[in-house]
Amino acid sequence: MPAKKKTAKRTKPLVHDEPKSKPLTKAAIEEVYHIWQRNNPNPTTELDYHSPFTLLVSVVLSAQATDVGVNKATAKLWPVADTPESILELGEEGLTKYIKTIGLYKTKAKNVIGLCEKLLAEHNGEVPDDQKALEALPGVGRKTANVVRNTLFGAHVIAVDTHVFRVGRRTGIAPGKTVLEVEKGLLKRTPEPYLKDAHHWLILHGRYTCLARSPKCAECKISHICTYPAKER
Repeated sequence: MPAKKKTAKRTKPLVHDEPKSKPLTKAAIEEVYHIWQRNNPNPTTELDYHSPFTLLVSVVLSAQATDVGVNKATAKLWPVADTPESILELGEEGLTKYIKTIGLYKTKAKNVIGLCEKLLAEHNGEVPDDQKALEALPGVGRKTANVVRNTLFGAHVIAVDTHVFRVGRRTGIAPGKTVLEVEKGLLKRTPEPYLKDAHHWLILHGRYTCLARSPKCAECKISHICTYPAKER
């Protein structure tokens, strides 16, 4: 009789393993955002950039990587090349040398080169304020385009990464099973005055307070409002 295969132990809880939070009321959501605004009136990205182009490239590089790791790489890259033209002069191999400490660096180097070529050919080297045009660039998906449009142009869009997905669901602001469901929920349920900065408040809350494995509920400024059933006391 063949030996039974051992089932691999899960090291991370699946999304549907988490207890469901009750949706917050309109008044409760308003209070959450008011608290975040009071404590951080001008939230922004933690990526280091100094132009629309350097932000776009940084966001592309940040996929499945940390902002800290990206900033370490671009701190050496930007003094050498920080425009589409200068990145193309480096070439894919030259660019790779600067970003090889970042995950998926070979694919990202190829995408950034393609992105630069397309920007120059179709947008005069400028970063377009257009969702479809951004998503047509190599390495740019919906989330990246939303980050760029929100940060650069103040667009009322919310980019949903793992942090935003977790916070939206856990707090009860925007329950949903998929990234798109949570994104639509956040856009619908976030009061208009807070839409411009909502993405940054959500991601920062997920990055430093509402952690995946051990949320810091005892330190959380919205713990008394959040409906997450498994709060850490």
